[in-house]
Amino acid sequence: MVSSNDMPAPHPTRHWLPAAAAVAVAAWGANQFTALATVYRARTDWSALSLAAMFSVYLLGLLPGLLLGGPAADRYGRRRTVRGALGLSAAASVLLALGDEPSVYAARLGTGFAAGLVFLAGTTWLRELSGPEVPPEDGARRAMYATGTGFAAGALVSGVIAEWLPGPMALPGLAHALGCLLVLRATRRLPETAPGCCAPRHHTAAVRHPRFRYVVLPASPAVLGAATVAYVVLPPLVADRVPGYAPLFSGLVAALTLTAGVVAQPFAARLDDADSARATLTAMATVIAGLLLGSLAAAHDSVGLVVAAAVVLGTGYGLTLGAGLHEVERLSPGRTARPGGPTSASLYQSTTSSGFLTPLLLAGTAGHASYPALLAGMAAVGLLCLAVTAAHSRRHLPGPEHLHPAPAGRGRSEDASVQSGPTPPRSRRRWAE
Repeated sequence: MVSSNDMPAPHPTRHWLPAAAAVAVAAWGANQFTALATVYRARTDWSALSLAAMFSVYLLGLLPGLLLGGPAADRYGRRRTVRGALGLSAAASVLLALGDEPSVYAARLGTGFAAGLVFLAGTTWLRELSGPEVPPEDGARRAMYATGTGFAAGALVSGVIAEWLPGPMALPGLAHALGCLLVLRATRRLPETAPGCCAPRHHTAAVRHPRFRYVVLPASPAVLGAATVAYVVLPPLVADRVPGYAPLFSGLVAALTLTAGVVAQPFAARLDDADSARATLTAMATVIAGLLLGSLAAAHDSVGLVVAAAVVLGTGYGLTLGAGLHEVERLSPGRTARPGGPTSASLYQSTTSSGFLTPLLLAGTAGHASYPALLAGMAAVGLLCLAVTAAHSRRHLPGPEHLHPAPAGRGRSEDASVQSGPTPPRSRRRWAE
């Protein structure tokens, strides 16, 4: 049972703001490596493959964080889980500031685990602290903006610090650790919204549904695959075109990519159609177009084309994430929802995390083919996945038992909000006429 806090709480209407800051600072820590990779490339003898591995090892921490964040939030409480994760994130950033290769690997692992916990428990806490008078979609939107802002700020702030302040390998990590401590202070008086008394159970109906396998799963690697190509793979390819400003350029491209993703997510709700995979097909087509544009950017060593590809890939990232979450929501029967456990949404977003491996796969195969060819090859694979989704677009539609999801209530950590936000608002179309 989580103990109550004796200190007076801030005004109820402002409860959600410190929780939003917690989500944002966790996302900041997750994405600060984007700009730092450029600094490591210039100041160390680490290979491109090593740097890609450092980026991707984050995934090994993120996945257990996503899977354990819901059960931890329900058993120990949102407040305790989030604050503990922020402490871990701060410690990981201090470790990152040491700047040696083993420390960076360990820091990325710890950062990933802390981020996974906060993306589950923190976004749930934020929505619950918004109060019953706030519509669920407004609480979800707050969580989406908090996450997206944190990701964009992580890359941009680290890029600015590394560009213009001393200690570019150490100061960005220390700045994030300080941010975590400030948010820990801001959240110390927040109330708990779900006492830790729920035994973890599982709610994974959606991932066992045929539509998940044939419509959702083929598109899931494109979510973070699109984002990481945009802000991890492409900027270093044109670093020689921005001499002296590579860290700042990398941070700006990452911020642009993620901002485009946040802006695009509401359009996924408008495209959503319960009788087809229209939103997912549109999203995948956008990602494929972004990959082809990225291939052209690499072939022509063009800064302008990299920026354009980042906008298109970021849009594809937001559309793909939003479309997938809508599908998963429809496939999750509300009447069987139970507290705790890995949920369908968290398991779905774990599959999207496979996109974090994209820079590592490209770096590992760059000795056998050029980056323009590799990116064009990714677009070809995307076309095959799109064909699979298109073939099943109107098949395996959810049955009547899936058509009436229960409203999200207190006491449950249902949705994973990774990379750019929580489950978008449900489509207003009636699913059963």
